[in-house]
Amino acid sequence: MAAAAVCSAVKIGIIGGTGLDDPEILEGRTEKYIDTPFGKPSDALISGKIKNVDCVLLSRHGRHHSIMPTNINFRANMWALKEEGCTHLLVTTACGSLREDIQPGDLVIIDQFIDRTTKRHLTFYDGSNSCLPGVCHVSMAEPFCAKTREVLLDVAKKLGIKCHSKGTVITVEGPRFSSRAESLMFRSWGADVINMTTVPEVILAKEAGICYASIAMATDYDCWKEHEETVSVDRVLKTLKENANKATSLLLTAIPQIGSMEWSETHQNLKVI
Repeated sequence: MAAAAVCSAVKIGIIGGTGLDDPEILEGRTEKYIDTPFGKPSDALISGKIKNVDCVLLSRHGRHHSIMPTNINFRANMWALKEEGCTHLLVTTACGSLREDIQPGDLVIIDQFIDRTTKRHLTFYDGSNSCLPGVCHVSMAEPFCAKTREVLLDVAKKLGIKCHSKGTVITVEGPRFSSRAESLMFRSWGADVINMTTVPEVILAKEAGICYASIAMATDYDCWKEHEETVSVDRVLKTLKENANKATSLLLTAIPQIGSMEWSETHQNLKVI
């Protein structure tokens, strides 16, 4: 992948998670199916505009939610969005809450992750592609783009959306949910929410030199909380349906703001492949 010239032009990729991938948010939509050196992305890239800002939407699990977390081709997804010229990635993800104060329906702008996956390609630099030689030891001290996160937090505050300013997500392999013992262990480790998709997406975005921020929506209390209904697919989808408008409003308001800002220095500081 050729390194792009540093400039302040903004193009925003949106990776929609479970129930949060509605293409209707884009104006003037066009679809394109592409291939990459790492295979095919999860679905078509849907290009359009949000208030005159160029955007590209990709459904992480496919539009029919047919791809389980382990089988998502994260590298193809990220490569495709980079090739389309995306400078930023705003992603949504359903998650379980591991904290009493993060209630179902709350949003969390996560800032750290813990990796508990076991079967995924975690880097572009594994020797499988001749144009990416060597090994990439990319820093993960600050995995999410602080500047982009600040925009999301500022917009959430203005919109009156309950939004936690930081949080550590633990990403598990799935597709099963946690045992109660695991859930309690993850709480003891300092994790705030749990999902199945942040890793390796955030890692690959860092390698690709893309500003990445994640809007996590709490849908349940996993299974650690006594006297609370344990997580189920039905519970997750019900909460998402009731609260998806929050994430959508946040995206629709934040994207024009991001588009109006200067990002040259931020992009210079990111590793570009």
